Amino acid sequence: MKLLSNLKILVAGFAIISLQSCFVAKDYEQPKVVKEENYRTDNIEQDTLNMANVSWREMFTDPVLQEYIESGLENNIDIRIALQQIIAADAYVKQGKAGYLPTLNGDATFTHQELSENSQFGSLFSSVNQYQLSADLSWEADIWGKIRSQKRAFDASYLQTIAAHQAVKTRLIASIASTYYQLLALDEQIRITEETVNTREKSLDATKALKEAGNLTEVGVKQTEAQYYTAKGILIDLKNEERLLENTLSILMGQAPMQIERTNLDEQEITTELNTGVPVQLLRNRPDVIAAEYELMNAFELTNVARGNFYPSLTLSATGGLQALEAEDLFSVNSLFATVIGGLAQPILNGRRIRTEFEVSEAQQEQARLEFRRTILTASKEVSDALYSYDAATQKIEVKQKEFEAYNLATNYSEELLLNGLANYLEVLTARENALNSSLDLSNARFNQLKAVVDLYEALGGGWK
Repeated sequence: MKLLSNLKILVAGFAIISLQSCFVAKDYEQPKVVKEENYRTDNIEQDTLNMANVSWREMFTDPVLQEYIESGLENNIDIRIALQQIIAADAYVKQGKAGYLPTLNGDATFTHQELSENSQFGSLFSSVNQYQLSADLSWEADIWGKIRSQKRAFDASYLQTIAAHQAVKTRLIASIASTYYQLLALDEQIRITEETVNTREKSLDATKALKEAGNLTEVGVKQTEAQYYTAKGILIDLKNEERLLENTLSILMGQAPMQIERTNLDEQEITTELNTGVPVQLLRNRPDVIAAEYELMNAFELTNVARGNFYPSLTLSATGGLQALEAEDLFSVNSLFATVIGGLAQPILNGRRIRTEFEVSEAQQEQARLEFRRTILTASKEVSDALYSYDAATQKIEVKQKEFEAYNLATNYSEELLLNGLANYLEVLTARENALNSSLDLSNARFNQLKAVVDLYEALGGGWK
């Protein structure tokens, strides 16, 4: 009874002293590193509805593209690695929750000792056997909040892995969509170039006929032939790029390189309005921003742990069990033993280890804060870039459409004039080359518009919800 009473007093004393933890461990406060005026999103009207809240299925309505995104989310290697990181972080969270609990170790030993005859007990015993079953219980009072801060650090690390996984999903969806759209643009360019090759082959036959009729020189024939082979060279490059992009998209989906089935560029339509939302929503939606803040929280709590190491630690330990010289007496009541120790340990000289750990943790905390700020600034830049790129691509489509129509008419007119001897062949060649380049530029502008939408969706943190 006296032992139990002493234990109660000791535990009560530890509990009272533990209340001092609030004076050492500080509470995390979100840094004010965002200024709304830094967000250059003035070229498209802002709205309280953020397009990042739109599901990727609603954002990308092409059923083939949806199938590829689904496959990527299921099989992509980066996604699967991120899931394993979450599992590892969850194990640390469970460890953090158990930090408040005492540790308990069991021990079963048998000791045989041969005694010297000249020793204190050697004249009485030649040998001694001892059997022991025991358990050691140890508990540290969280006086300075070290255990609490360690738990919060584990929690922040776990949430960071969750956000990192979401960031991987966002990047993956954007990469698959961009690669898919680029393939569609290449298909369009290949179609245009194949038509150009066929047209120039016919033109080559026509120029040969004109030469035989005496209306054209050999120079004109060779220039037409050179243009024909130029178009064929462009076609070879486009088809090679197409195969490389198919391989890239296959890897994004976690599969071996394969042929990619797809629709066409004319069928693509983004029906979601390009609303960016207010700047503070960037902080809520972008998983990499969220992950950067959780990294800062982790560093902050680890600094609390390092600060607590300067202060004394209070521990309560107890050992109890059964001990006997003979095996048959081990489970006797008389074999019971117990020891209780309350300890106070204050670090004095430790080779500057504690101070070094604290200074390093403070430096790492500042690094995390700067990384958090950089992530937010990068997020604002990417949103602004995507908005300006979309606006520029939209304007360029209109310009390039008119340019192509003009060059196409110029080509038709110059060929008619040539047949009637009213134009030189150089004008025809120039018009044809300009028409081809303009049509390729037009398909590129249409792709850039789609890519800008994908980039904006990614920059706002869309896709992971």
